[in-house]
Amino acid sequence: MAETAPPLPREKRSKRHQRTGTSASSSSTRTVLPQNSLTVWQRIKRDRVMLLLTLPGLLYFIVFHYVPLLGYVVAFQDYQPYLGYMHSAWVGFANFTAAFGEPAFWSATFNTLEIALIQLVFFFPIPVALALLLNSIVSERIRRFVQSVVYLPHFIGWVIIVSIFQQILGGAGLLPDVLGGMGLPRYDMMSDPDAFPWLLTLQVAWKDAGWGTIIILAALLGIDKGQYEAAAIDGAGPRRRLWHVTLPGIAPVLILLLILNLGQILSVGFEQILLQRDAVGPDAGEVLDTYVYYHGIKDNDWGVAAAVGLVKAVIGTALVLGANKFAHRLGHEGVYRGADR
Repeated sequence: MAETAPPLPREKRSKRHQRTGTSASSSSTRTVLPQNSLTVWQRIKRDRVMLLLTLPGLLYFIVFHYVPLLGYVVAFQDYQPYLGYMHSAWVGFANFTAAFGEPAFWSATFNTLEIALIQLVFFFPIPVALALLLNSIVSERIRRFVQSVVYLPHFIGWVIIVSIFQQILGGAGLLPDVLGGMGLPRYDMMSDPDAFPWLLTLQVAWKDAGWGTIIILAALLGIDKGQYEAAAIDGAGPRRRLWHVTLPGIAPVLILLLILNLGQILSVGFEQILLQRDAVGPDAGEVLDTYVYYHGIKDNDWGVAAAVGLVKAVIGTALVLGANKFAHRLGHEGVYRGADR
């Protein structure tokens, strides 16, 4: 039979276990690194599966959004399509000076800001209120039916929507006929320059209010139901639960959507406005998007059109960065987490 080693004394065994335990714990501490100490390649290796899943979307944005940014060089050239980027004359900031010197540019800028502010103040709360109403419906079947109904207008093109409004609010539409039948003056809202920003807001609200509730409803599902139960036990009614539980729970999502809307404040809907611009005239219906279209496509003034587009992009980026910084001051993450958070 093979000889077995004599058992170690108890003191030596305990010391040996202490040494092995210490070495094991020290080795485990060496292998588990804090998140901040990981290098870039270590993080890429760790998240390689998720990065591969995001690769198609990343390629889409690179090809269709970032590569076209190189075309902004046209803003600094007297661009001629048959000469191309390489051989067109370089004019520096002359296109910006020409754009800023045109009264039509400042009129389009004022119209754009007016429409954007009206839509931001009056349209932004509508999806929030609609989502809260949908969330309060007890019956799951009724809720899904109402959601399907309010989602449908989002998939209708602007040509059809403008035609529908023309049949209702236009000069020969339903509303003027009703007013005329009652002995009142006929009112054509579709050709009223003063009502044009409100008409656009009404159309956007009818088309996209239901679609905008999707993100709000997802945020409402993320609120812990125990908070509502605790608030109800403490004696909070529906209004106080809404104010102290629901709104704080969806506040980060609302701030995120608000920041993204600020980034698009100078883009108020090209197709929608182009279809109705001639009815109210350029003084009331010209916005920066249509200004770029008529100067760049119609008049072949590519440099000025690109300069105005570049100004829009810079202002939108500045608004997003500024609003995101302000959200950090309020304690929210905003669009992205700050480096100091």
